[in-house]
Amino acid sequence: MASASSTYQRRYDVFLSFRGEDTRNNFTAHLYEALCQKGINTFIDDHKLERGQVISPELFTAIENSLFSVVVLSQNYASSRWCLDELVKIVDCMKSRGQRVLPIFYNVDPSDVKKQRGIFGEALAKHDQESLENKGRMQSWKDALTQVANLSGWDSRNKNEPLLIKEIVTTILNKLLSLSVGDIENMVGLDVRIQEVEMRLCLESSDILMLGIWGMGGIGKTTLAKAVYNKIRSQFEMCSFFENIGEDLAKKGLIRLQQKFLSQLLEESNLNMNGLTSIKERLCSKKVLVVLDNVNDPLILKSLVGNQDWFGRGSRIIVTTRDKRLLASHGVFNIYEARRFSNKEAFEFLTHYSLKHELSIDDYMEFSREVLGYAQGLPLALEVLGSFLFSMTREEWRNHLNKLKCTPNLKIQEVLEISYDGLGYKEKNIFLDIACFFKRENKDYVIEILDGCGFFSLSGIRALLDKSLITIGSNMLMMHDLIQEMGREIVRRLSLEEPGERNLLWFHEDIYDALKRNTASEKIEGIFLNLSHLEETLDFTTQAFSRMSKLRLLKVYNSEDTWRNFKDTSNKEKCRVNFSKDFKLCYDCLRCLYLHGYSFKSLPSDFNPKNLVELSMPYSHIQQLVLEKLKFIDLSHSKYLIETPDFSGVTNLRWLVLEGCVPLRKVHSSLGDLKNLSSLNLKNCKMLKSLPSSTCDLKSLEILILSGCSKFEEFPENFGSLEMFKELNADEIALTAAYAL
Repeated sequence: MASASSTYQRRYDVFLSFRGEDTRNNFTAHLYEALCQKGINTFIDDHKLERGQVISPELFTAIENSLFSVVVLSQNYASSRWCLDELVKIVDCMKSRGQRVLPIFYNVDPSDVKKQRGIFGEALAKHDQESLENKGRMQSWKDALTQVANLSGWDSRNKNEPLLIKEIVTTILNKLLSLSVGDIENMVGLDVRIQEVEMRLCLESSDILMLGIWGMGGIGKTTLAKAVYNKIRSQFEMCSFFENIGEDLAKKGLIRLQQKFLSQLLEESNLNMNGLTSIKERLCSKKVLVVLDNVNDPLILKSLVGNQDWFGRGSRIIVTTRDKRLLASHGVFNIYEARRFSNKEAFEFLTHYSLKHELSIDDYMEFSREVLGYAQGLPLALEVLGSFLFSMTREEWRNHLNKLKCTPNLKIQEVLEISYDGLGYKEKNIFLDIACFFKRENKDYVIEILDGCGFFSLSGIRALLDKSLITIGSNMLMMHDLIQEMGREIVRRLSLEEPGERNLLWFHEDIYDALKRNTASEKIEGIFLNLSHLEETLDFTTQAFSRMSKLRLLKVYNSEDTWRNFKDTSNKEKCRVNFSKDFKLCYDCLRCLYLHGYSFKSLPSDFNPKNLVELSMPYSHIQQLVLEKLKFIDLSHSKYLIETPDFSGVTNLRWLVLEGCVPLRKVHSSLGDLKNLSSLNLKNCKMLKSLPSSTCDLKSLEILILSGCSKFEEFPENFGSLEMFKELNADEIALTAAYAL
């Protein structure tokens, strides 16, 4: 019957049925107060019914709309026709609605109630003699008394009354809380997550333990913490759940926050605080359960849950946060990482909303596919979209989903942006660069580029990981699509109407607009243009770039979905950018220059970017270069490159890509100066016959790709002595060279 609560509108947790003249001002009053103190919503009839008055419909409605009925069977209970009618209604709700009924035998023998003996038998006999109407109701009264007396309850005789009330309240609370975990609407996948958290809490241990629940915004940390709290709170002397405690600190200040903390745990108001010692002195002998939800400041942990000796043995402190570093700073290393819904869980979650609306199977499947793809398992996004999109017509929700591709949902944006707001200045720059440009890029590559920008990216990326803004998989920087969209929306808001006034541009229409109309401003720091999205040729002119004095990153590439792979640069040769003959730009801040299809044989004569980290010019016409302090060079598919440039001035180089440079015949002997080079890609350099002997001096070389070098005949004499060498791809090279290996 666990699902019965969903079939009616619940208003009360408990309905109290009692005989007013027996217990209204003593036992029942104390029980009612204790229930209310535990937050149990309890109905009590505060008005005595006059003789001859029928029970009001409101009273019956209160019974129907309660999860539990607690029946205090006292000595004069059966002498009241109204109490007996209440009891009949309660039993009816027990049968028809699955209502839980808990009897309390207050100074009466349960067997007298069950068999209608003694004072209960006398009361019923008196009713039987009073009127014919009573005779017609007599059997239902007797049946109700018998059925309730057969239920498990409490016998108050020879028991300490305060302890009895505490036991009753605890039992009801436990039953309510177990229902709240099982009956909470739409809590898909919660049970297994609760079990995982319980295992980390080690509830059987008497040690004092702190647990962090960590994850990105909107992933369900608070929901999980509440469910765990509700399930286990009965095992503790004192309990409190502090929701959005970070907001409380900002609004109320530290002292008032400490007062609230202690007041809630002690269930006392108007406490006089005497600094931090008050918390320790009042709680050090108590087994407490505390949940601090949405902690965003280490001061909260220091001030409220300081050291473990502040609490009694067996205490548990649960902290939910987006910031993993915050937990570590307080010595909390027992951390549960909240995870997104699986596809199956997300579909089940969304199905809940569809039940409220009539949709064809085809429409529902299309809708679900779109929403699941957009939300990517984030419960917040599924809840926000599912709660209102299902009420729209097919055309309306299609239109709204298309809108979301350009403008994120405000509620989702606000929740996710809280994590961004907690970043430092350079960390924000790193986050926005990744969101706009470097998602799915090689982590080491991005670190080199961003370090070149002065961002201290190693610690910055660590901060983004700790705040669940990014993840790393296979050494690639990954980011939830909604997190990426949140970052890009922050950039868009810098200038909604004029793209040239933003600092980062990635959308081809915005870039086209800014360059075509010469509205690109000095604020622009990065441009990543995907050529495959352009429908018209775009002119790169000196005038269009003249005001970009802060330009750090310029990438003109050609791929629907590209990420850095130094083994494979097989993009299509296609370029819709026309570089003007006098094309120049400000090089002072430039760290990354990637120009697909650069149409000239050399870069401008004054090209001397002293801080450049990457130079990539695939499918270019380049023949010669002036080089400085590069770490990445990509000249793949350069049709006119016959000999590589002198590498002696780029000793920091780590990746060199010359794939597809078919006319390349000679690699400069200065190659051996590249002591940091780890990857050399010469794939399909079909005219290349050999490598210089200095190749054997490449102490850091790990990967060499010679696949498709059909004329390659000779390896350097001591090639096999390379210390760090791990991988050689040399299929389709000349046989003599293969035999030499």
